Amino acid sequence: MSSPFPAPDPGLCGRCAHVRVIHNRKGSTFYLCERALTDSTFRRYPPLPVARCRGFEPAPHPPRTSESHE
Repeated sequence: MSSPFPAPDPGLCGRCAHVRVIHNRKGSTFYLCERALTDSTFRRYPPLPVARCRGFEPAPHPPRTSESHE
């Protein structure tokens, strides 16, 4: 199922080594910052698009994705 709305531009998150892209059954996409799992100064789901981030590191490959069971 696809959403009737275009996905927002994630900015830096779309190219970051620390992001996990999560798709739920309703067709929504979320960008989880995995740095937030060990450092509380990072937001778990930052508002998009992210233009600047002190934790950004370019990903050597496309972001990891997973499906939520919500």
